[in-house]
Amino acid sequence: MKVFRGFHHPRRAAACALTIGNFDGVHRGHQAMLALLISEARHRGLASCVMSFEPHPRDFFAARLGKPELAPARIATLRDKLQELERCGIDQAVVLRFDEALAGLAPEDFVQRVLVQGLGARYVLVGDDFRFGARRAGDYALLDALGEQQGFDVARMMSYEVHGLRVSSSAVREALAAGDMARAAALLGRPYAISGHVVHGRKLGRELGFRTLNLRFAHAKPAAQGIFVVQVRGLAGQPLPGVASLGVRPTVEDAGRVLLETHCLDWPGSLGSEAAYGRSITVELMHKLHDERKYPSLDALRAGIAQDTADARAWFSAHPPRGV
Repeated sequence: MKVFRGFHHPRRAAACALTIGNFDGVHRGHQAMLALLISEARHRGLASCVMSFEPHPRDFFAARLGKPELAPARIATLRDKLQELERCGIDQAVVLRFDEALAGLAPEDFVQRVLVQGLGARYVLVGDDFRFGARRAGDYALLDALGEQQGFDVARMMSYEVHGLRVSSSAVREALAAGDMARAAALLGRPYAISGHVVHGRKLGRELGFRTLNLRFAHAKPAAQGIFVVQVRGLAGQPLPGVASLGVRPTVEDAGRVLLETHCLDWPGSLGSEAAYGRSITVELMHKLHDERKYPSLDALRAGIAQDTADARAWFSAHPPRGV
């Protein structure tokens, strides 16, 4: 899949079948929409294209209002979103910076400048709640009318449901906030996971006797937070069972930086002590043990990690790790 920041690139397809949205999590509703888009693109001889935004428009408006609490919790990093779009078979993804200029475009200008001139859209597929343009003034009826004027087809996909539950990013966020990893997996169609390159940390885990694999989470409000039973893919032929902390580490720092720290229950003998750094791994969050805790001392933190490790081993004894 080709990825473009903005649409002024010579390698971008001159015409496309397009869908527009944030696609946070790329859940089963998104996947159904993407499958339909790909089918239409192939039928029409067009490249399938997803246009998304960074930052999330709600992040932008929350910052503009000075109310960060209005920004949505983030399910996935941009990296993970793009990986899932590629896995679904999309030909190209265009990431637009959501800024004052984009937010201020009238619906008609958005269609003309972005969809027609910018992306060469010949077919546009949107969700049933799609709104666009300044003050969200544009709706499906207006998009359909503008498409007829500008020469592209417009289609709408209604809500996707699983067992009577509407699948949405909001529903995934609610499941993750509640620590209901099984419900989140049902909505996503896969275990909830975070991927990235292993980075160096403070080496505190090593000092405490629990070596960790550290991944940065680029957003300040992850949808899931706490201590989790996990499995790690990318270091060995089989997934490695582990226990992980996703959050801001209140016992050891107050910078508010979000980090995913994973301790493998049994470190592979074939990997040296430094071999994991720089490696790309995926950490699947299988079960939540508890919320983050602020311990009164490093000794108490060590005891807490030891208990979490024991609880993770017990969970895996009752739930053997999945295969590759």
